[in-house]
Amino acid sequence: MDQNIKNDINFGTDGWRGIIGLDFNFQNLSKVVLASCQELNFQYFSQVKTKKILIGYDRRFMASEFAESIIPVVLGAGFEPVLTSTFVTTPSCSLYVSEFKLLGALVITASHNPCHWLGLKIKSFQGCSVDESFTKKVQQRISLGNKIELINGSYEKVDVKNYHLEKIKSQFDVDFILERLNEMNIKVFIDSMHGSSANSIETLFSNQKKTITGIREDRDPYFGGNPPEPLFNYMNILIQVLKDESHNGNKTLGIVFDGDGDRIAVIDEKGRYCSTQLLLPYLINYLGNKNNNYFPVLKTVSGSDIIKKISESQKRDVFELPVGFKYIAEKMIKENIFIGGEESGGVGFGAFLPERDALYAAMVLLNGIAEQSKYLYQSLDEIQEQFGPSFYDRVDMQFKNDLEKIKFKKYICDNLPNKICGKEVTDISRIDGIKLRLNDNYWVLFRFSGTEPLLRLYCEAPSRRELDKTLRWCKDFINEINN
Repeated sequence: MDQNIKNDINFGTDGWRGIIGLDFNFQNLSKVVLASCQELNFQYFSQVKTKKILIGYDRRFMASEFAESIIPVVLGAGFEPVLTSTFVTTPSCSLYVSEFKLLGALVITASHNPCHWLGLKIKSFQGCSVDESFTKKVQQRISLGNKIELINGSYEKVDVKNYHLEKIKSQFDVDFILERLNEMNIKVFIDSMHGSSANSIETLFSNQKKTITGIREDRDPYFGGNPPEPLFNYMNILIQVLKDESHNGNKTLGIVFDGDGDRIAVIDEKGRYCSTQLLLPYLINYLGNKNNNYFPVLKTVSGSDIIKKISESQKRDVFELPVGFKYIAEKMIKENIFIGGEESGGVGFGAFLPERDALYAAMVLLNGIAEQSKYLYQSLDEIQEQFGPSFYDRVDMQFKNDLEKIKFKKYICDNLPNKICGKEVTDISRIDGIKLRLNDNYWVLFRFSGTEPLLRLYCEAPSRRELDKTLRWCKDFINEINN
């Protein structure tokens, strides 16, 4: 065996990922696929009475080849593989298995990770990621070292991508949206970041490129040199396009999707970056004012306080959950939920699918702009005036090794600060990491990565000055301990 190949298989917040050729290789992938198929069968066969398992893939290097390579594994394990006819978004696979009640889906994707990564997401027949207890069972099955004989046989191919788009299109009056956007002189640019969502929104609008234009739609396994993650630092091309096209009274709006189409971010008509910390409040405000239900809202512990304020103004309960959409999905499949979202770009709608879906979220956003005849920036400003002010940022701090991370984690758990920047800590939450509340719209979250020597530092504050000052205090606090 090549000594450079690693055999460690550890699941993160949404599936298993690794570096191509190092820990993500056919040998390891086969182990994960076999164990996943067996666990899908054990947990769900009695409910769906089928052995069909969907296999999907994104546009990464060798993703389609890896997808085809696991077909003999699925066949050898006694299941019926169904392969997508082309690259697809992860939500496309979730919707398909949910609608046709397949046993589950195996999606070859590394989502928003850098180009040298690849991975596997496991979806249940309910149309969402399996939960943590499921992946623990998968890891237990892998440790047993079960082996099968590979079978080369026939399999079904399906057009999952088109099914997903047709389903979304049926929910909206695209002609009305297009007409209203033209009346408002808005030109929308869709940045798929070379990922699986390429050409999707344009297809929904019948390629009306005068109003809806795509960029970075070609396949590029290097993703232009940056991870396909909808963060401000990776949007230089889109921002320049929006500036160049914003003239003669035209407004420009940029919508960005991650590599597998389940995360979204926006550049509004004023050129401001809008993560889901701003978009989720907008969606709750818009949809909540037109819907008659009072179903709860789900947010992760790193979500903005404004999400809670708007939801409560609509007389909705708000549940704060650990980071990871699987925790939101777990509650969505058991209860009537209005909307659920996380700060990293994932938004799911209870009326559509218990899964984050960036394409659907984008259509809701455009529909909101059209129905209200109001630019996005105007709505966001109104929300800030009513429920803010709120400023947010996240900083990732790297430790030298896991030992240093464990040392700091133990120290902060035993020595929580009573004050930060002279402000009293008024509440402590340990739902996921350690969240220290200082005031209204003002908190800090220390959250440690489960797979890397990394600390994620989240902060919301009532002003940009206080945000920068608080993050600086936290970084100094961490560095002082480590030194």
